[in-house]
Amino acid sequence: MSNKWRVAWLAALGAGAALAQDVPLDGRININLGKDSPVALAGMSTGDSHSSSRGAALVLDLHMSLTLRNTGTGRIHGVALRVVSQEVTVGGKGSVSIPSLNIGPGESFPVRIDTQLMRPTQAAGGPLVDVNLDGVLFEDLSCYGQDRLNSCRTMTAWEMEARRDREHFKRVLAQGGPQGLRQAMIESLGRQSARPQLDVRVQRGPAVTSAALGPVHEEQFAFLQFPDSPVEPLQGWAQVAGNEARAPRIEVRNRSTASIKYVELGWLVSDTGGRQYLAASLPAADPALYLPAGKTAHVEQDTALRFTRGGQPVGIQGATGFVSRVQFADGKVWVPSRADLERGPLARVLPASAEEQRLDDIYVKRGLDALERELGKY
Repeated sequence: MSNKWRVAWLAALGAGAALAQDVPLDGRININLGKDSPVALAGMSTGDSHSSSRGAALVLDLHMSLTLRNTGTGRIHGVALRVVSQEVTVGGKGSVSIPSLNIGPGESFPVRIDTQLMRPTQAAGGPLVDVNLDGVLFEDLSCYGQDRLNSCRTMTAWEMEARRDREHFKRVLAQGGPQGLRQAMIESLGRQSARPQLDVRVQRGPAVTSAALGPVHEEQFAFLQFPDSPVEPLQGWAQVAGNEARAPRIEVRNRSTASIKYVELGWLVSDTGGRQYLAASLPAADPALYLPAGKTAHVEQDTALRFTRGGQPVGIQGATGFVSRVQFADGKVWVPSRADLERGPLARVLPASAEEQRLDDIYVKRGLDALERELGKY
């Protein structure tokens, strides 16, 4: 190889290596909280956030932290952020939600962002990432924000679960004293470590039938009924073939006196040995759902779920549904009670709420006295 071509080859190789190198994202991240936002940016660290090229795409690895300050007059109980590199690109959007907060006016709190986004390399200049405030939930359950991700509904449901579970452990403490609370936390940790789990792969859109899965049959849902639920599941089914369940469809009735605009059902599956697992949540696919008192509607999804455990297929022999979340037309949210969750198999298969996990973490890391003090704050 001549010196001329060797120099050109080495220059091209060096350019390719430079293109593949990680580039810090300092100064390329825009934080947009809104002019009238109840939170302000008090600090920001981009950490080791960086970008790198992958073919025609730019990969953005975010490992950063924000410090936000409550500039309003109410206590903040939840925050949600939209993290966007490009709205129309697959992999171009993400989100961060922080439940179980208790931040008073003037107080600051950290928000950690760890996610990976993608955008075309040919996209124009400007910020590579926009962080937008999607929602702030207050103690009185009012909510501020763009709410493009339905963050207000989600955070309200989390807050209702948090209040339910705090009241449960406060009641245990009042009735059984510190030792009763200790035993309840040990049982909570034990349930979570023993919870049976499946690996679930979700495929959106119509499923492609594979002969390897075996024949397709219609599996009828059984239902767990909660006496205080505003929605009653009536009948439902899914197409099942081997370890795959497709196109679940459940008919529900509004048995409350108020109109409903969102329904979500939990979905359990049973394997060939009769063991039950949490499969998925089944939210209403229609964003325009409106269910007046006494009326019925269908909750359905055009998805396929494939179940494995340890890399091996798990054959499905049964399906059970239950109402897990309801939002009324006025924005109020219903979630199951502790008594509801302790019926049947749910106590064994459902993960603990975010709040119960937080309280467990306080008990494990800081001890029983710290847990008692935390419960006393509410």
